Amino acid sequence: MPFMPVKFNLQKRVKLAQGLWMLYWFSVIAGILIFSLGIFFKIELRKRSEMMDDNESHLVPNLLILAGMLACGFNAFGGKVCHDSLDPMKFSKWKPMLKTYLQLCCGFNILLVLVSLLCFLMQFSVYLTLAEGLSYAIRFYKDTDTPGRCFMKRTLDMTQIEFRCCGNNNFRDWFEVQWISNRYLDMSNDVVKDRVLSNVEGKYLMDSVPFSCCNPGSPRPCIQHHLTNNSAHYDYDHRTEELNIWTRGCREALFSYYSSLMSSIGVLVLFTIVLESVDMAGLKYLSTALETMSEPDNPECESEGWLLEKGVKETFSDLLTKLKTLGRTNQVEGGDAPEANT
Repeated sequence: MPFMPVKFNLQKRVKLAQGLWMLYWFSVIAGILIFSLGIFFKIELRKRSEMMDDNESHLVPNLLILAGMLACGFNAFGGKVCHDSLDPMKFSKWKPMLKTYLQLCCGFNILLVLVSLLCFLMQFSVYLTLAEGLSYAIRFYKDTDTPGRCFMKRTLDMTQIEFRCCGNNNFRDWFEVQWISNRYLDMSNDVVKDRVLSNVEGKYLMDSVPFSCCNPGSPRPCIQHHLTNNSAHYDYDHRTEELNIWTRGCREALFSYYSSLMSSIGVLVLFTIVLESVDMAGLKYLSTALETMSEPDNPECESEGWLLEKGVKETFSDLLTKLKTLGRTNQVEGGDAPEANT
């Protein structure tokens, strides 16, 4: 007995074909969105690859671009089939392809499920890459004359301004590195010389942050130097006063941006999976309803459509039997090969 059978007349078949045609083109739009977001995500990763030490993974955006292109192709084909379904002459040329097409759509849905899962699971990988990459970027912020790091300062400054953040975890990360190049330090100055010599690694460390950490919304002029020295500023206490620099770390800010982007894309892909499943079910109903017309020459006659030709249990049993038969065939072929060689 067929699974979920439905009776159709001409009016119902026409409505189903028209509704499916619209749904398929909605799916094409969803495919275009997935493709566009994949390109956008790839550009965003490339734009800040220095912040990730060039170790960022492009697996998710590449899969999104591929899935978007396949979605456009598959759904445009499905829309064309639905458009031609009410014309027996036109539908006859698509009929032999429908079984293969639906199988490909099932495989495509599995790919979409994988892409959706990766959108959520790969967020932890992005977090770890940002943590390592930002530490690297801060450490080499001063190396504007070193090949390969010439634009590190500009990239990091623009990131801190755009995302309103400072340092990796917080602004204190800048206290632990020398972020001013030696070429801009006057080594004849006793204060500079003493500070360099007092450090075990010979670094010029100070309790200061770059200008890009400044919060322009603060009513007080930016205090970016001697942040922990209360006596260096009038009416200032770094322990109680709200600092006029960004206190949020760039790792948190960037991760929040990328994770929200990946989550939004993941939700869109899940929505597309639902849309694709509805399209497949509708096309299955339409094709079986057209095949079971009692009088093919009479468009007014009734027919019956279904999702599965047999029940769910019988369908799975048949599928398992086919898989077992295929496995046995492969074993027999593998066992005959050595004998043929001898």
